[in-house]
Amino acid sequence: MRVLVVEDDARMAQLLGRGLAAEGISVRVARDGAAGLAEAEDAEFDVVVLDVMLPDTDGFDVCRRLRDAGVWTPVLMLTARSEIEDRVAGLDGGADDYLSKPFAFEELLARLRALARRGPVERPSVITVGDLRLDPATHEAWRGEQAIDLSARELALLETLMRRPGRVLSRGWLLEHAWPDHIEERSNVVEVYVGYLRDKIDRPFAVRSIETVRGVGYRLRRDGGE
Repeated sequence: MRVLVVEDDARMAQLLGRGLAAEGISVRVARDGAAGLAEAEDAEFDVVVLDVMLPDTDGFDVCRRLRDAGVWTPVLMLTARSEIEDRVAGLDGGADDYLSKPFAFEELLARLRALARRGPVERPSVITVGDLRLDPATHEAWRGEQAIDLSARELALLETLMRRPGRVLSRGWLLEHAWPDHIEERSNVVEVYVGYLRDKIDRPFAVRSIETVRGVGYRLRRDGGE
């Protein structure tokens, strides 16, 4: 296994380097974000271990820039911060796994093995369907180059549809997955928000992307609209 460790703390970098090498793992260490980006783009690794707190940038930005550059090596993020918002930011930015400090070295090894088995799989941080684009991390959406102003619930519904283009999704399924923490009693809430989305992502652009499948639910066209 070839592992790139991007860690600015000298002691932690040394411990990781020695520990992984003792397990027969080939290790390269970068001490800041710029060096980590250069290493990951120039050489092939099975996993990148990426610290969140770096001297020149943060791990979230490094991960996003790797994905934007087409580098899909699995990324395991390390951080001393355990807030849910940080974990969400890392995963939305393209990371594959998250481990909070302090951690057991055996757990780190197990996670590295699991990620190496998975291999590089393209998972764009910005979801694209046709000329529709949505960035879950920044809560922004576009039709072509035109930004679209969407509410939090409209964004959640659009993301749910965009992650499954061409699939028919029932009203109940959409309600559960788009707003799992805010299940509403109103029977027509999905219809209402589908209408809001159509008014913002379709009608102003004279396209039709969200189709109604009578008696079943809705689907987003694979081409993003005609």
